[in-house]
Amino acid sequence: MKLRDQMPELSGATEWLNGELAKSDLVGEKPTLVHFWSVSCHLCKEAMPSVNKFRDEYKDKLNVVAVHMPRSEDDLNLDQIKSVAAEHEITQPIFVDSEHKLTEAFENQYVPAYYVFDKEGQLRHFQAGGSGMKMLEKRVNRVLDETAKAE
Repeated sequence: MKLRDQMPELSGATEWLNGELAKSDLVGEKPTLVHFWSVSCHLCKEAMPSVNKFRDEYKDKLNVVAVHMPRSEDDLNLDQIKSVAAEHEITQPIFVDSEHKLTEAFENQYVPAYYVFDKEGQLRHFQAGGSGMKMLEKRVNRVLDETAKAE
């Protein structure tokens, strides 16, 4: 995806955990953070406390959606996905992307990966890898500030 591209439809999930969302539920009110992770990804697990802190701090201003992107056959076990999600307190909706439909729509190749969309659903920031939560926070805050000024 390129900056300013529209958020893809959230379709093709093999399952949703913690509630199901559509793009129409996310666009219009507030910005959205979509983060890709995988049960076999050590960096994802290391970053999860930061993502959760983020989710909780910004819960009134930011939508947060997790996408489980399997990297191998071993990552397709739904019970394991549920277990790791519970262990790492992933309480936001989780799009289980076992067929890589959303992964392909996002043109994503990485876990962890973070996509920040403004409230109109335009991509404003992308980053991959376990580090850089400070940069992600800056980008989210920039989009939130723009949202606040526009209101």
